[in-house]
Amino acid sequence: MKKLNYLFVIGLVIVSGLSNNAYSCTNLLVSKGASADGSVMVTYSADAGGFMEPFYFVPARTWGANDSLDIYEWDSGKFLGRIKQAGRTYKVIGNMNEFQVVLGETTFTGREELCEPNGVVDYGSLMYIALQRAKTAREAIKIMVELANEYGYASTGESFSVADKNEAWIFEIIGKGKGQKGIVWAAARVPEGYIAAHANQARIRKINFNDKENWMWAPDVVSFARDMKYFTGTDADFSFADAYCPPDPVSLLLCEGRVWSLFRRAAPSQTFSEDYWRAVKGAEPYPLFIKPDKKLSVKDVMALMRDHFEGTPYDMTQGFAAGPYKVPYRWKPIFFKLDGDTVTKYGFERPISTQQTAFSFVSQARSWMPDEIGGIFWYGVDDSYSTCYMPLYMGLTYMPEEFTGGSITKFDWDSPFWVFDLVANYAYGMYSYIIQDIQKVQKELEDEALAITPYIDKAAMDMIKTDKELASKFLTNYSISTAEKTVKRWKELGYTIFAKYNDRFINDMSEHGRHPKGVGYGNDFYKGCVQDKPGYYEVKWQEPPKKKKK
Repeated sequence: MKKLNYLFVIGLVIVSGLSNNAYSCTNLLVSKGASADGSVMVTYSADAGGFMEPFYFVPARTWGANDSLDIYEWDSGKFLGRIKQAGRTYKVIGNMNEFQVVLGETTFTGREELCEPNGVVDYGSLMYIALQRAKTAREAIKIMVELANEYGYASTGESFSVADKNEAWIFEIIGKGKGQKGIVWAAARVPEGYIAAHANQARIRKINFNDKENWMWAPDVVSFARDMKYFTGTDADFSFADAYCPPDPVSLLLCEGRVWSLFRRAAPSQTFSEDYWRAVKGAEPYPLFIKPDKKLSVKDVMALMRDHFEGTPYDMTQGFAAGPYKVPYRWKPIFFKLDGDTVTKYGFERPISTQQTAFSFVSQARSWMPDEIGGIFWYGVDDSYSTCYMPLYMGLTYMPEEFTGGSITKFDWDSPFWVFDLVANYAYGMYSYIIQDIQKVQKELEDEALAITPYIDKAAMDMIKTDKELASKFLTNYSISTAEKTVKRWKELGYTIFAKYNDRFINDMSEHGRHPKGVGYGNDFYKGCVQDKPGYYEVKWQEPPKKKKK
């Protein structure tokens, strides 16, 4: 029997709530009616410490009746088992396929006793197999459910974003624990004109069992919860999140805070309270869907994925923890205790933008164009705040080797990930200054790409009417040349800031550079130094020490 070995090595898996990678990843879903141009959009930041991921590209292919697919676990590469291959698989570019189906995820883990792996397909495999086999979002959900139930599910609780050119869905699943192979699950369609978000905490609560057009669920989603003693009420009162992933102060702080920040920025008029994510007892959970104050453009959605709670009392660029250069990152571990205090647990916030992002994207699915042109995968590597999103059309036929290879253990100037990562890491030393240089180039490149998109669309639309192959070649050349130009410009940015901020000065970048500017630390830092060692830093004549009396 002919076999195909696919090693799905994205490395995002969180095996348990105790993992160092827990509470990673953020997704935003935008319905057609909530977007400025009628696109369906999904965002995804793939976050996990010590993680980089080569760009995922799989061409379309046909298979024989006896072909099979070997499944390997994302986090460990461990062989899980073998499943039957489909007769036809579709092209996948990143997390989007040739029919404009897109998937993202965040891990919520859920009930500990349901987290024992007991199957062949983990959640990473579910995503990428579904992308290779589904033409619509509903079909992708159906495929993932069937795979998990037939072969067994090998991961913990997951929230998926599943969308196509017409609709977007939140789809949440969890296994049934030791000795049981299948999953319990629920899926909700994002209503037209609304947006939704999830960030490592289950968000589906009450299911509308009377609306089978916009809701889907496992037949035993309620009865299984009753059997496990998670729920005792009526079906109408059942909450998927409360039954299978009840929140606690940790998940609220690290997960729902990101949902709050997306919602409060997209709909400031609705004044969402911070009480829920700040773990105030009895506070009302955030809704599953909200209507934004205005329809969102691609640029708006990119901006929403760049956030450290700026402009709120929780602004991570402010306060002692940010240091003298207002760094909005908190190096792990997130939780800590003070010497001598074994009781009190402290923890930092977890923002949308984080240094541990491997890649992120904004997908744009447009129903009024052929799929090759309508689907754009705006792709960025490393931290979403300091990355630059590159447009990749679904007409793309290949990706250069520098995008599809690379290693987290070996620096490589030819790797887009390492180029962006190095620039970002250098910025952390003088963040409040260097981030401004980064944002200037980021805006320059993204604004240019967004402005030229309508012209690329039009040219491709004209070509595809008479020569589909030529249109695909045109979109491939544009996508790859833009991506390569972006990486090249980022290298140049790196060279500039390495010289400009050499030795932690700000150099004037003139030929001689004899008069660099010292930037100091800022009043708050100086004040802290003086308070730490009163009198020590005073520069003045000192009185001689008094002689001790004999």
